[in-house]
Amino acid sequence: MGRGPGRIARWESPALAVLLLATGLSYLYNLSANGWANSFYSAAIQAGSVSWKAFFFGSSDAANSITVDKPPASLWVMELSVRLFGLNSWSMLVPQVLLGLATVALLWAAVRRSFGPAAGLIAGLVVAVIPVFALMFRFNNPDALLVFLMVAAVWAITRAVDDGRWRWLVLTGTCIGFGFLAKQLQVMLVVPVLALVYLFAGPPKLGKRIAQLFAAGAAMVVAAGWWLLAVELWPADSRPYIGGSQNNSIIELTLGYNGLGRLNGNETGSVGPGGELPPGGNGMWGQTGITRMFDQMQGGQIAWLIPAALIATVAGLLLRGRAARTDAARAQVLLWGGWLLVTGLVFSYMAGIFHQYYTVALAPAIAALVGIGAVLFWRNRSRWWVRVLAALALVLTTATAWMLLSRSADFLPWLRWTILVGGIIATLAILVPLPRRAAVAAAVLAAVVGLGGPVAYTVDTLNSAHAGSIPTAGPNTGMFGGMRPPGMRGDDGGPGMPGGMTGGPGGTTGGPGGMPGMPGGTGDGGNGAPAGPGSTGAMPGMPPGGTTQGADGRADGGMGRPGGRGGGPGGGVMSASKPGDALVALLKDDAGAYSWAAATVSSNSAAGYQLATEAPIMPIGGFNGSDPSPTLEQFRQYVDSGQIHYFLGGSSGGPGGREGTSAEITQWVQEHFTATEVDGVTVYDLTAPK
Repeated sequence: MGRGPGRIARWESPALAVLLLATGLSYLYNLSANGWANSFYSAAIQAGSVSWKAFFFGSSDAANSITVDKPPASLWVMELSVRLFGLNSWSMLVPQVLLGLATVALLWAAVRRSFGPAAGLIAGLVVAVIPVFALMFRFNNPDALLVFLMVAAVWAITRAVDDGRWRWLVLTGTCIGFGFLAKQLQVMLVVPVLALVYLFAGPPKLGKRIAQLFAAGAAMVVAAGWWLLAVELWPADSRPYIGGSQNNSIIELTLGYNGLGRLNGNETGSVGPGGELPPGGNGMWGQTGITRMFDQMQGGQIAWLIPAALIATVAGLLLRGRAARTDAARAQVLLWGGWLLVTGLVFSYMAGIFHQYYTVALAPAIAALVGIGAVLFWRNRSRWWVRVLAALALVLTTATAWMLLSRSADFLPWLRWTILVGGIIATLAILVPLPRRAAVAAAVLAAVVGLGGPVAYTVDTLNSAHAGSIPTAGPNTGMFGGMRPPGMRGDDGGPGMPGGMTGGPGGTTGGPGGMPGMPGGTGDGGNGAPAGPGSTGAMPGMPPGGTTQGADGRADGGMGRPGGRGGGPGGGVMSASKPGDALVALLKDDAGAYSWAAATVSSNSAAGYQLATEAPIMPIGGFNGSDPSPTLEQFRQYVDSGQIHYFLGGSSGGPGGREGTSAEITQWVQEHFTATEVDGVTVYDLTAPK
């Protein structure tokens, strides 16, 4: 193990080609089943594909009323693809698949530099079969670009540790800066690790290393700051409102809703109640604590190989502990291990909004450490303590797989027993010094044990449709936020708890009552669709009728009103509306004569109408209807000047749907315009007042 990649073995290029080809074909398989994926971002992609102003700001609609609640970098590649190939699921999602292939290739290149081709290929294979990685690189959320840029930053810093050149530090900072433009402050979780490792292991003298880190910081500021500065200096009345903020400020969005609010839970405009968690930390987004990554919600997404990765970190540091300060191999162990620990601990204890798919940010670090550990264990298998650590890693991996597979006992019930038996045999074999052929057989068996569960979950993910705001990989094991009612199966919706929810098509049904801590009653199904008998009224801070997407984010779950697949005509906070043909025809008729063909509360409700008509739909209140945009006065001016044709009612958003500007606008429309019903949706013609 030394500096630089070394010669490429004759077998390595074909092996890498097979890995990338298999990953690409697997990720492209059944891709269109995801449809619009997260319609919130799909609508913005549609808008940016027809308006360069919407492209620059990340607007939800081509008339630029409001932006999404993130910077726009993750949308740009998909918007350019849609401009080239037209608006469809493939043109939107194929760029995400290509980002996944690039991430696998970069991970291979980074790990290979210090640990050789086998370690790089193992790392690439492992990351490709981690369930949440396969999910998010076939989806249109910002996480795909974020993770790619984080891996690119680590690759660049490994090059800097090799030769100490300035350009690699500048490239590292540039990757982090553009990562900020994908998902704001989350990318900063790896910055302390990158900086400290280079400060310790970089080849130049200390003074030069410090200067180089300042250069990296400057590159980061420039790469992110140009867009922030443009948005801040642009006159507010000629740009879209900054979605997710309460004061039309990208700085507020960065530091508040997408910043400290995620850590402490104080998120104004959140889809659920923020603030202090109840005793024990078990809030709407699940219980915080050191075991959070292994709990029922996150475990199947990411936890399979975390124990092995942590033990590999310890083994790597012990084996390279006496190496020179500039040892590139130890630097890599510190980089990946630091990434895993810092990001994992922040995720485990953050009190604000936390979704299962966030854990994709852990996948590259876990895969890299597993690849490194596998090679180190093999090369040093003659040492008894190395064999003990390898056996411990396999024991914990086997136990983790047993625990995770037991949570979805109906999913391949034979698999956990196979892994258990195989894990026991492989562990005993690893502990004993073996001839080379027998050692190879034990290593292969250990690989099958370690990857059996993730591969099975990933295959299930590739075969399933995923849509909505909270997708999850593998068979569903519960509702989002850790709130899974007793007796409720996650994958097919039954059997449900009395008076509770069922997760399958058909939405919310049951007897009187509701989930513990949630209001019961009937509630409004949204857009004129009545709630099912005995359905829950609403989650705290969520619209009547609940959400319209399955708890696992798949296209076939119905957590709210009847309608399951997308939730019926009205949509809701978590999934897009599904307008009927007559309503689509009505909205498209003469749409070009108006800035907005219609307006409705919440971006997800607007998204379905916009994607069906490809005409701008104003999302009042942004993502969940709680943003104060537009004000009632602004909305009345738009109506008076003939810029909005219709108002689509019955799609109450989040808190703003019942109070604030969204409620004020809704009430004003109801008082001054006549309601008609089209395809089950309440429609108000804003050109024909009472």
